[in-house]
Amino acid sequence: MKEFDLNNKDGQDKKKNQFTILKDDSTDGHGGYGVGSISLENMTPVIVDPNEGEAFIDMGALHARSKVEKRIKFLPNKEEVPNGLLYWIAWITVDHREGEGAGYYGVAASELRVDRSIKRGYKLMPEHVNHMDKSLKGKFAVDHMDEPSKKLLGEYLRDFKPELWKNTRQELKDSLGVE
Repeated sequence: MKEFDLNNKDGQDKKKNQFTILKDDSTDGHGGYGVGSISLENMTPVIVDPNEGEAFIDMGALHARSKVEKRIKFLPNKEEVPNGLLYWIAWITVDHREGEGAGYYGVAASELRVDRSIKRGYKLMPEHVNHMDKSLKGKFAVDHMDEPSKKLLGEYLRDFKPELWKNTRQELKDSLGVE
Protein backbone atom coordinates (compact mmCIF):
# COMPACT_ATOMS: atom_id res chain seq x y z
CA MET A 1 0.00 0.00 0.00
CA LYS A 2 1.38 3.38 -0.93
CA GLU A 3 0.05 6.54 0.66
CA PHE A 4 0.43 9.96 -0.91
CA ASP A 5 0.33 13.46 0.48
CA LEU A 6 -1.29 15.43 -2.34
CA ASN A 7 -0.32 18.74 -0.74
CA ASN A 8 3.39 17.92 -0.70
CA LYS A 9 5.07 20.52 -2.91
CA ASP A 10 8.52 18.87 -2.86
CA GLY A 11 7.27 15.91 -4.88
CA GLN A 12 8.48 13.50 -2.20
CA ASP A 13 6.20 10.83 -0.82
CA LYS A 14 5.42 11.27 2.86
CA LYS A 15 4.07 8.42 4.96
CA LYS A 16 1.02 9.55 6.90
CA ASN A 17 -1.71 7.90 8.89
CA GLN A 18 -4.56 7.55 6.46
CA PHE A 19 -7.48 5.30 5.78
CA THR A 20 -6.97 3.25 2.67
CA ILE A 21 -9.17 4.12 -0.29
CA LEU A 22 -10.84 1.63 -2.62
CA LYS A 23 -9.00 0.47 -5.71
CA ASP A 24 -10.17 -1.74 -8.55
CA ASP A 25 -11.08 -5.22 -7.39
CA SER A 26 -8.80 -7.85 -8.92
CA THR A 27 -11.50 -10.48 -8.49
CA ASP A 28 -14.22 -8.74 -10.49
CA GLY A 29 -15.32 -11.75 -12.50
CA HIS A 30 -12.30 -12.63 -14.61
CA GLY A 31 -12.23 -16.16 -13.13
CA GLY A 32 -8.46 -16.32 -12.88
CA TYR A 33 -5.95 -16.45 -10.08
CA GLY A 34 -7.12 -14.97 -6.79
CA VAL A 35 -10.84 -15.56 -7.22
CA GLY A 36 -12.39 -16.10 -3.83
CA SER A 37 -9.64 -14.25 -1.98
CA ILE A 38 -10.49 -11.26 0.20
CA SER A 39 -9.06 -7.86 -0.66
CA LEU A 40 -8.11 -5.82 2.39
CA GLU A 41 -7.23 -2.71 0.38
CA ASN A 42 -10.14 -0.72 1.80
CA MET A 43 -9.69 -1.88 5.41
CA THR A 44 -7.76 -0.03 8.08
CA PRO A 45 -7.14 -1.31 11.62
CA VAL A 46 -7.48 1.19 14.45
CA ILE A 47 -6.08 0.23 17.85
CA VAL A 48 -8.21 1.49 20.74
CA ASP A 49 -6.29 1.73 24.01
CA PRO A 50 -8.65 2.63 26.87
CA ASN A 51 -5.72 2.35 29.32
CA GLU A 52 -4.00 5.37 27.79
CA GLY A 53 -7.18 6.96 26.45
CA GLU A 54 -6.09 6.91 22.82
CA ALA A 55 -6.87 5.42 19.43
CA PHE A 56 -4.47 5.19 16.49
CA ILE A 57 -4.02 3.54 13.12
CA ASP A 58 -1.60 0.61 13.04
CA MET A 59 -1.44 -1.12 9.66
CA GLY A 60 0.67 -3.89 11.21
CA ALA A 61 -2.50 -5.27 12.80
CA LEU A 62 -3.59 -6.62 9.39
CA HIS A 63 -0.85 -9.24 9.83
CA ALA A 64 -0.91 -9.50 13.65
CA ARG A 65 2.15 -7.25 13.90
CA SER A 66 0.73 -4.13 15.53
CA LYS A 67 2.62 -2.24 18.21
CA VAL A 68 0.40 -3.89 20.83
CA GLU A 69 0.87 -7.42 19.46
CA LYS A 70 4.66 -7.45 18.96
CA ARG A 71 6.67 -9.82 21.19
CA ILE A 72 3.51 -11.31 22.72
CA LYS A 73 2.46 -14.95 22.56
CA PHE A 74 -1.31 -15.06 22.21
CA LEU A 75 -3.41 -17.70 23.90
CA PRO A 76 -7.07 -18.51 23.21
CA ASN A 77 -7.97 -18.67 26.92
CA LYS A 78 -8.63 -15.36 28.70
CA GLU A 79 -8.07 -16.93 32.15
CA GLU A 80 -4.40 -17.50 31.30
CA VAL A 81 -3.89 -13.73 31.10
CA PRO A 82 -5.64 -12.54 34.29
CA ASN A 83 -3.72 -9.25 34.52
CA GLY A 84 -3.90 -8.41 30.83
CA LEU A 85 -4.67 -4.86 29.79
CA LEU A 86 -7.65 -4.40 27.48
CA TYR A 87 -7.16 -3.26 23.88
CA TRP A 88 -9.42 -3.37 20.83
CA ILE A 89 -8.58 -3.69 17.17
CA ALA A 90 -11.34 -1.95 15.26
CA TRP A 91 -11.50 -3.13 11.66
CA ILE A 92 -12.63 -0.08 9.68
CA THR A 93 -13.82 -0.35 6.08
CA VAL A 94 -14.14 2.82 4.03
CA ASP A 95 -16.40 2.72 0.99
CA HIS A 96 -18.09 5.08 -1.41
CA ARG A 97 -21.87 4.75 -1.23
CA GLU A 98 -24.10 5.84 -4.07
CA GLY A 99 -25.29 9.41 -3.63
CA GLU A 100 -23.58 9.89 -0.27
CA GLY A 101 -19.85 9.85 -0.93
CA ALA A 102 -17.13 8.02 0.98
CA GLY A 103 -17.85 7.07 4.58
CA TYR A 104 -17.16 4.49 7.25
CA TYR A 105 -18.95 1.55 5.66
CA GLY A 106 -18.19 -1.24 8.14
CA VAL A 107 -16.75 -1.23 11.66
CA ALA A 108 -16.16 -4.25 13.88
CA ALA A 109 -13.96 -4.41 16.96
CA SER A 110 -12.07 -7.41 18.33
CA GLU A 111 -10.80 -7.75 21.89
CA LEU A 112 -7.16 -8.17 22.92
CA ARG A 113 -5.75 -8.61 26.43
CA VAL A 114 -2.01 -8.10 26.85
CA ASP A 115 0.21 -8.68 29.91
CA ARG A 116 3.67 -7.42 28.95
CA SER A 117 5.22 -8.63 32.20
CA ILE A 118 4.71 -12.27 31.18
CA LYS A 119 4.72 -11.60 27.39
CA ARG A 120 1.34 -13.26 27.00
CA GLY A 121 -1.93 -12.12 25.60
CA TYR A 122 -5.46 -13.24 24.86
CA LYS A 123 -6.87 -13.17 21.35
CA LEU A 124 -9.37 -15.35 19.51
CA MET A 125 -8.27 -15.49 15.89
CA PRO A 126 -11.66 -16.75 14.60
CA GLU A 127 -13.30 -13.71 16.21
CA HIS A 128 -10.83 -11.36 14.50
CA VAL A 129 -11.41 -13.02 11.13
CA ASN A 130 -15.20 -12.88 11.57
CA HIS A 131 -15.07 -9.22 12.57
CA MET A 132 -12.88 -8.37 9.58
CA ASP A 133 -15.44 -10.11 7.37
CA LYS A 134 -18.35 -8.24 8.96
CA SER A 135 -16.57 -4.93 8.44
CA LEU A 136 -15.88 -5.73 4.77
CA LYS A 137 -19.58 -6.58 4.34
CA GLY A 138 -20.67 -3.20 5.73
CA LYS A 139 -21.82 -4.34 9.14
CA PHE A 140 -21.23 -2.79 12.54
CA ALA A 141 -20.13 -4.94 15.49
CA VAL A 142 -19.21 -2.59 18.34
CA ASP A 143 -21.98 -3.16 20.90
CA HIS A 144 -19.81 -5.63 22.87
CA MET A 145 -17.16 -2.94 23.54
CA ASP A 146 -16.95 -1.15 26.88
CA GLU A 147 -18.36 2.41 26.88
CA PRO A 148 -15.03 4.30 27.26
CA SER A 149 -13.56 2.35 24.31
CA LYS A 150 -16.62 3.00 22.13
CA LYS A 151 -16.40 6.70 22.89
CA LEU A 152 -12.65 6.77 22.09
CA LEU A 153 -13.25 5.01 18.77
CA GLY A 154 -16.20 7.24 17.84
CA GLU A 155 -14.33 10.45 18.63
CA TYR A 156 -11.27 9.23 16.74
CA LEU A 157 -13.27 8.38 13.61
CA ARG A 158 -15.21 11.65 13.78
CA ASP A 159 -12.10 13.80 14.23
CA PHE A 160 -9.82 11.90 11.83
CA LYS A 161 -11.80 12.73 8.70
CA PRO A 162 -14.99 14.70 9.40
CA GLU A 163 -16.19 14.22 5.81
CA LEU A 164 -16.09 10.42 6.23
CA TRP A 165 -17.94 10.68 9.55
CA LYS A 166 -20.58 12.92 7.96
CA ASN A 167 -21.30 10.23 5.32
CA THR A 168 -21.49 7.40 7.87
CA ARG A 169 -24.81 5.74 8.67
CA GLN A 170 -26.52 6.94 11.84
CA GLU A 171 -26.54 3.36 13.16
CA LEU A 172 -22.77 3.50 13.82
CA LYS A 173 -22.94 6.97 15.38
CA ASP A 174 -25.65 5.75 17.74
CA SER A 175 -23.75 2.56 18.61
CA LEU A 176 -20.60 4.53 19.48
CA GLY A 177 -22.52 7.29 21.26
CA VAL A 178 -20.85 10.07 19.27
CA GLU A 179 -22.56 12.55 16.97
